[in-house]
Amino acid sequence: MKLDPLTKAAIGLTAAGAAYVLVQKGRHARSRTASTGAEIHGFVQNGYEAVREAFAENFARRREIGAACCVYHKGEKVVDLWGGVRNKTTGEPWEQNTMALVYSATKGLSAMTLAVAHSRGWLDYDELVCKYWPEFAQNGKERITVRQLLAHQAGLFALDQPLDKTVIRDLGHLAEILARQIPAWKPGTRQAYHAITLGFYEGELLRRIDPQHRTLGQFFQDEIAMQLGLDFYIRLPQSIPDSCLATLVDPSFTEMVLGFPFKMVLDVWNPRSNIRRALMGSELAHDDQYIYPRNLEIPAGGGVGTARAIAQAYSVFATGGKELRLRKKTMQELTAPAVPAMHGFFDECIRGDAEFSLGFMKPNAGFPFGSASSFGHPGAGGSLGFADPETQIGYAYVPNRKSTTMGGDPRDVALRRALFSATAAARNSFESIA
Repeated sequence: MKLDPLTKAAIGLTAAGAAYVLVQKGRHARSRTASTGAEIHGFVQNGYEAVREAFAENFARRREIGAACCVYHKGEKVVDLWGGVRNKTTGEPWEQNTMALVYSATKGLSAMTLAVAHSRGWLDYDELVCKYWPEFAQNGKERITVRQLLAHQAGLFALDQPLDKTVIRDLGHLAEILARQIPAWKPGTRQAYHAITLGFYEGELLRRIDPQHRTLGQFFQDEIAMQLGLDFYIRLPQSIPDSCLATLVDPSFTEMVLGFPFKMVLDVWNPRSNIRRALMGSELAHDDQYIYPRNLEIPAGGGVGTARAIAQAYSVFATGGKELRLRKKTMQELTAPAVPAMHGFFDECIRGDAEFSLGFMKPNAGFPFGSASSFGHPGAGGSLGFADPETQIGYAYVPNRKSTTMGGDPRDVALRRALFSATAAARNSFESIA
């Protein structure tokens, strides 16, 4: 069954044989899983062998095609693994610096830019959006706070016109479109996942408060990526060759239908549903000429990079943010519990509970990760990045085979279970010695 681009994007964005890998501490090595022949590269420090084993099992038991996983603990890289193929058609291998589209995991990196702005005193999360962006104060949006907007509580999850690349590149025109939108309900009363629009609102807000009026993608590149040496782009430049990029593998039609809850499937096919309307524009993260479009910013779902870059960025936030000169007040805001809308955390787009705060997702019953102080964001198909300040862990997983699992991809869950088992064992060992 042939699906139109938006339907494919909507479906993808909503949500063992024996294996052995010989990887020595501090040295890149290579081996092959017994049942799939996939080559695994990288290293793990002593004590993190379970993560390596789970990564290999993903290829042997969970139909992994190509992927990478990276973990920092207390600022030190302790896991850095990659393997399989980056292009299923050609068989080209996933290499050390292979980058992939991570969809909504981009939201976490975009939220970092506003956290930096907060630390510089440019932004108050409890201030009205219109203080920074006067034109925003129309059609019932006069009392929306930055905190409400970043928590998907503004009722601005859909736009009144289709988006194309020309509109997205014309920031003045895009700002006019955003400013005229009418909230779907009284802001602050309900939550609805701003799947694509959130990034555009964040981008315009940042452009208004940055003294240099940079786009969100440029600000991220200048103030975060370059400062930390990250291979991650919210606006992928033309200079990045296709040979550095992983091609994504869509799930089959059967997997799409059977993998998601039945109500979600119906919503995805319904052009009037909240989630379908919220995902308008998500298809623009793909390109017919290139693997991914170049020089195009979709801050809520168009980021491209390595697992290593995502994990390193979150590691900085997990350890206090000194490399980015983050203030203690900013870190307290990020680690605090999410504040619900008047009607709670039920999401009118996802049709289930989810907790969001300051542009990040917080761990919750439907999607647990890390400790209560953690913050991060998953992406369609299985990607996830997060910071856990309690354990001082920065984590990222990036695959190219897109799954259809809601609430945590089994491949990612296996990696995180192994990681926190290893972390707990190390902590218990230290406490027994002390």
